[in-house]
Parts: sequence; C-alpha cells; structure tokens
Amino acid sequence: MSQLELLSEVLSALDDIGVEHMVTGSYASSFYGEPRTTHDLDLVVHMDENQVELLHRQFPHPDFYMDDVAAKEAILSSGMFNLISTLAGDKVDFWILTSTEWDRSRFERRRSENVLGVNLKMPTPEDVILAKLHWCKLSGESEKQFLDATAVYEIQGATLDISYIERWADQLEITDLWNRVVDAGEIV
Repeated sequence: MSQLELLSEVLSALDDIGVEHMVTGSYASSFYGEPRTTHDLDLVVHMDENQVELLHRQFPHPDFYMDDVAAKEAILSSGMFNLISTLAGDKVDFWILTSTEWDRSRFERRRSENVLGVNLKMPTPEDVILAKLHWCKLSGESEKQFLDATAVYEIQGATLDISYIERWADQLEITDLWNRVVDAGEIV
C-alpha cells in the first residue's frame, strides 16, 4: 500500500466516524512547496475518546498497530498518538487539535485540495509556513523545517497573505525565523 493509499484509507475512516481532520507536516509542505519523501503522515484531528475504538476497528491487528490507551491519553492531553501499517511500515501521527487560538484558526481556514484523485483537507500555505517555523523553533532550529517553510514561501510567493503570517509569527514568537525566510527566499 502506498502512502497516498494509506492516507486515503485513513481519511475515509475518519470521515465515516465523524472525525474532522487536516493533513499537515511534510505532506502539506510538499504540496505547496518542494516535494520530499517522508516516512510518516501527520494529521490534526478533532476527536473524542468515544471515537478511538471506532477508529481502531477500521484498522485491525495484525495489519495495523494502534494503542487505544495512548490514543485516549493523547486526547485528554491534546497530544499525539499514531497508527502504524505493519505491512508497509508507514506511520500516521494523529495530532489532537488544541484549544490555542492559532491551532483553531488554522483548522478553521483549512481547505480542500485534490492530490492524485484524493480529496485532502489541507492548511493554507500561510499556515504551513507558520507551522514549519513553529516546529523549527521547538526543535532547536531544524534546518529541514526551515527549508520546508522557505520552499513554500518561494513557490507560493505572490499568493500569500503576508499580514496574516506576520501577525501570527509575532504571536507565536517566530518573527526572527519568518524574517530569515523572507531574506533567504526568492519568490518564483
């Protein structure tokens, strides 16, 4: 099973059980910026504890591994849990939607994009840049995260809502990284 097939299957299952979702991480930055390989799929989900068992039923052992206890703990702490395809070795990280203002904003702004026939709910390019810079800061200035943000900036350039990025960069305390992206980027 390809990553896109796994993603499509997971999104279909989430839709079936009523879990709102958004594709994030490297998959989103590759869509808007420069494609690169990744070993995991990242989703922001708005789900409750009652939906954990329903999700697990859709992905039974031995083809998949999911820890229900870890999933429920992630929901309670606004953390992360994962689903692993034991056949392909691919992993889906489910990041629980937090109550922070920016997390709610980017989730509300998500939009539908078609990727090779699969309809994905994706963050806007602005929110991908902000997320990558936020993770860059949290990871001790990861070069990979910074380059992903810069690629999205370069490719999406003129279509970006710069005032939106600047407002949230200030609130997320990543203005210095945003300024570095602008200095490093060449808008195509």
